[in-house]
Formats: sequence, structure tokens, C-alpha cells
Amino acid sequence: MPKFEEELDLALELEEPKMFKVFLHNDDYTSMDFVVEVLMGIFHKTHAQAEQIMLQIHEKNKAVCGVYTFEIAQTKVEQVKQLAKQNEFPLLATIEDA
Repeated sequence: MPKFEEELDLALELEEPKMFKVFLHNDDYTSMDFVVEVLMGIFHKTHAQAEQIMLQIHEKNKAVCGVYTFEIAQTKVEQVKQLAKQNEFPLLATIEDA
């Protein structure tokens, strides 16, 4: 069987995926220690980074925990929601365009 070589002249334009910020919000009930645990466990921050972000949340009412593609950001928000519920805290995580 003969081999056919076909050259396709397609210009593939790959775009960077749209990125989204994940925020944690301050409330009067969630402990600072729990927020630090969430930042280390879900967002993979070091203890020092987690404490710094936790203080930003406390002082400014919210802070960015990470920037991800939509699917990953959505997953992080859901993980926070589930962990907070298991520990009976009202901790809120939201997504915004980066």
C-alpha cells in the first residue's frame, strides 16, 4: 500500500486559559487556626505564607489564596466549603476574574 503524506496548513492558535482568583472571606466565627490549616492543606501554602494571608483576610475582610484555571478554582472553592462544613465553620471562598 502506498504511503501518502499530507501536509496540513493549519494555523493553530493556542490561547492561555483564563485565570481566576480564589478568595477567602473574613467572618466572626471561623478560627484563625482553621484558616491557616485550609491555606496549607488546600492551597499548599507554607505555614508562614498561610499566616500572612490569614492576617490579610482578618484585616481586609478577604484575600487572594491563589490564581487558577476555572475548573481548579471551582474545585478549591468546593474543597473549602466541604472542609468548613465538616468543621462547623461558615468560611466562605469565592472566585473572581484574575
